[in-house]
Amino acid sequence: MTGASAGIGRAFATALAAAGYAVTAVARREDRLAGLLAELGPGHDHLAADLATPDGLRVIAERLSEPYTLLVNNAGIAVHGGFAETPLEDSLAVLDLNCRAVVTLAHAFLAQAGPGSALVNVSSTLGFTPKPGLGVYSATKAFVTSFSESLWHEQKARGVHVLALCPGVTTTESQDADGVPSWLVQTPGEVVARALRALDGREGPTVVSGRPNAVLTAVAGLLPRRTAVSLLG
Repeated sequence: MTGASAGIGRAFATALAAAGYAVTAVARREDRLAGLLAELGPGHDHLAADLATPDGLRVIAERLSEPYTLLVNNAGIAVHGGFAETPLEDSLAVLDLNCRAVVTLAHAFLAQAGPGSALVNVSSTLGFTPKPGLGVYSATKAFVTSFSESLWHEQKARGVHVLALCPGVTTTESQDADGVPSWLVQTPGEVVARALRALDGREGPTVVSGRPNAVLTAVAGLLPRRTAVSLLG
């Protein structure tokens, strides 16, 4: 479980622990992970690692050589602002965490995954509808969704389920919901509950969390691309 110290990741960790999973929580901040483990109780583990760095990614990929039945690739970041005005290293960091880390850990997990295992890659509704001001983030989530859908098909014969989870606006530390209609905003717990239902029902390859988000995503897909991008801009 990556990105486990806050938001959707923390909600995943607590829900999975309550469901009887032995959770290995991964995040950058040791102090937050220690607090999470204290909340989860005995029988769980944590690893502090920065998945945007080669060393951090290597440590977690090596850990995945052990048998795990579920991997939730949740860690991700976004950089707000126009692309040309944003420092290049910031945009490349988004690519490293949102794409490189997802691919690396998915590969390590699938190498040892057995029948009944599952991989959840947390994407976003912005993977369907690019948003100016979040251009690199939107593009990485489009990648995650497409990548996950291909894996879903490839892994079916092995009995391994792959799911792209696409939340919309969610109340987390890193996401500002100011100005967004309340009916469009979900809590991390609501997103995770939808994901767990999808896993139980082997839904997929892509699940949009929340009926309003699903409807808006479908409608946006019917619009001309220039219209959809202009509206989101």
